[in-house]
This record gives sequence, C-alpha cells and structure tokens, in this order.
Amino acid sequence: MASEYFEPRAPRALAHRGLALDAPENTLLAFARAVAVGAQYLETDVHVSHDGVAVVAHDPTLDRVAGRDVAVAQLTMSELRRIDLGQAQGFASLEESLDALPDTRFNIDVKDEAAVDATIDAITRTRAEGRVLVTSFSDRRRRRIAARLPGVVSSVGSAGVLRFRLAVSLRSTKAALTGLRGARALQVPERIGALRLVTPRFVEAAHQVGAEVHVWTVNEPADMTRLLDLGVDGIVTDRVDLALPLMSGRS
Repeated sequence: MASEYFEPRAPRALAHRGLALDAPENTLLAFARAVAVGAQYLETDVHVSHDGVAVVAHDPTLDRVAGRDVAVAQLTMSELRRIDLGQAQGFASLEESLDALPDTRFNIDVKDEAAVDATIDAITRTRAEGRVLVTSFSDRRRRRIAARLPGVVSSVGSAGVLRFRLAVSLRSTKAALTGLRGARALQVPERIGALRLVTPRFVEAAHQVGAEVHVWTVNEPADMTRLLDLGVDGIVTDRVDLALPLMSGRS
C-alpha cells in the first residue's frame, strides 16, 4: 500500500496529543477537537494494556493523568476505558482511534517494546498503513515495526538523529542516508541541550535526501513562524489552532 501520509504538501501541523485546551490529552475528545479546527495530523503515543491492546497513552503510568499509582500495562483495555480522565473520557485504544477518524493521518510514537505487536495489529486491522507514520525513541524498534508494515513511513529514533546531525557536519550525503536507514522524516526538538539541531544546513541536508523535518514541541506563534521561514516541513504543537492559520498559503 502506497503511503498518503505526506499528502498534501508541507508544511504540516501535527496536533500533539490532540488539542487539549478543554479536553484531556490523547483522548478521542482531544482528537476530535483538533480535527474540528482543521488538523489533518494527530501526534500520539502508544503503550500496551495487560490484555495486549495498543493503548493511546504517553506515560507508562496513570499517575499524571489520573492520579493513580498504577501502570498502563497492569490494567486491561476494558479497565482503562473506565478510568476517569475528565470530560467523560477514558483511555482509548489505537484501533478505535484510527477507526473513529478514518480521514486523519496519525503520527504514532511506540513507547515500549511490548507495544510493538499490538501497534502493528491495530494498524493492520484498520487498514491504516497508508495514513500513519511510526516512530520510536529506539531506532531498532522503529525499524522492526517498519519492516513488518511495508509501505508505512517512519521517523528516525534518537540515535539516527545524532548520526544524521554528524553527517550534516561532515557534509556527507552518504552518511546522511545511512543515518536515516529508510526513514522519511526527522522529528526533532530544535535543540538538545547546547546542541542546536535545526539549522538551515540540517534542513537543507534532509531535503536533499528526500526527508522531512518536523520540530517538536512548538507552541509560540513567533517560534512557529521562525521555523517555517527556515524551511521546516512540520510543527508538532499543543496549539494546532494557532499553527494552522500561520501555515495557510505556505504549501
């Protein structure tokens, strides 16, 4: 299946965990809020439930979002759906999220190794291969998922980002391609400590090898505008409602 993920043309506003201004993050309501203001891309995260279901959740535990000292992996999907996250929302599975928004593209960060099989199953069952991008902090995990989902696009993990950054410093196209290892995107913070990742040369090098640069997590309009002027292809943001008007007419 050919990927439609990079259609239409950049720049792209990726709604970070949905639009959580008046909805709990990473819930169906937050996703619906983002889509309602025009978002075509949702950035989300996946763990796995006790009964092997891919769960939309950023944290490994419920402490921050629900005030409970229990891990996502300790509860079944049925139990997770009954957790009160606010606004009558419970945890959603990846499968039901993909199914509920069939025209929306999903950027899926697979948070742990145990969630790999469940994530692949959810994408396959919903036939969503053409509208998802998979990524992970672990490049090895990302490549393993991509290998089992032919046609699905991916973004490099942290080691791949650093390899690519080194290749940029060396001005080596061959090393840049090696750093990507088949990925089509570099999703990065603007800086890692004192190291500035997103520079004109970094963006240009990515474009030369056919990759996009998406920067996270950018919430100030002035920063969005500056990065878009630099040529980045995507902004991952908690304020997709602010990012979309800034991107109008830039395609």
